[in-house]
Amino acid sequence: MGAQVLAGVRVLEHGTFITGPAAAMLLADLGADVVKVEQPEGDPFRAFRGGTYSPHYQTYNRNKKSVRLDTRQAGDLKLFDKLVAEADVYIQNFRPGVAERIGAGEARLRELNPQLVYCAISGFGPDGPAAARPSYDTVAQAASGFLKLLVNPANPRVVGPAIADALTGFYAALGIVAALLERERQAAPRGRRVEVSMFEAMTHFNLDAFTHLFSEGEVMGPYSRPSVSQSYVLRCADGRWIALHMSSPPKFWQGLAQAIEKPDLFDDTRFATREARIANQETLIELLGGLFAQRERAEWCRRLEALDVPHAPMYDTDEVPHDAQARHLQLFVDAPHPLKPGARWTTVRSPLSFDGQRALEVRAPPMLGDHDAALRAGESLWETARR
Repeated sequence: MGAQVLAGVRVLEHGTFITGPAAAMLLADLGADVVKVEQPEGDPFRAFRGGTYSPHYQTYNRNKKSVRLDTRQAGDLKLFDKLVAEADVYIQNFRPGVAERIGAGEARLRELNPQLVYCAISGFGPDGPAAARPSYDTVAQAASGFLKLLVNPANPRVVGPAIADALTGFYAALGIVAALLERERQAAPRGRRVEVSMFEAMTHFNLDAFTHLFSEGEVMGPYSRPSVSQSYVLRCADGRWIALHMSSPPKFWQGLAQAIEKPDLFDDTRFATREARIANQETLIELLGGLFAQRERAEWCRRLEALDVPHAPMYDTDEVPHDAQARHLQLFVDAPHPLKPGARWTTVRSPLSFDGQRALEVRAPPMLGDHDAALRAGESLWETARR
């Protein structure tokens, strides 16, 4: 088992979809005791493929317990209040005003537990002209200017995973840990309100683009960073792809010239300097594309590794678990599958190690209401003593 650095921290998650659940999962991965409060029909993410255990839900809900509570009902609100009084952290990602309507607003919970760290995640912040607008991943990416850096102008369509959702969860978890640290240092501990919106999180994550804007007046586009970093994706003879990140050290280009058996290629004035390669990247892409199409990916990887050229095979997801380094790092871990007797549930472990200890133990995401009976029987759902 990895180091449980947040052991004894009790987290009550009242989240749906990604941002709130992701924040709570990150804390759970570090050893926090997390109870997920769900509406009677469950987190809507559960049903994205029918049933109550979709892969979408599984992604952000490991290492938790699940209870169903409708806080608009007096009996359920009483059970909820008991959990709040015992918790260190409360996380919600409702639209502004919703928490107050269901009895979960900060002022009310603060009366129950003055030491509570209250985390409110929203789409556009708690107030202002856009506060009431619905926000999902693509909305936040677009509003922050980040989506414009991903969309290919020649084929304009949304691509990639839910970056804004996941990153907002990361920022929320960071804020929570900082508030907990501050509370530990206080003679008379008192909780904080931690707020983060998807709009703020993605705008901060897009910091490089705004730095270029404010310092140079440059509006970056989808090819701005790859051009400066000299990044390439190239199709090999077997139909597989490889990625290069050449950056600026001359030794990388010298190694590449040897690998492609064109030692004098970078004597060409179009490619001789970093500035020239940036200016002529389209030509260089075409040239390298023709050369890489002549050999299979494994051969290119062998050549480039031997010459210390920064590269990686551009894997499909199903190739990553078989990568030698991934296996060495024990990146993929498993646990008994709650729906398939005798089967294993597999996931990616936390990337954080402490004193060389990797987080190799995991619990599969809970089934809906797994801990209802224990809660209603008056049993404690917390596994560890409060810190």
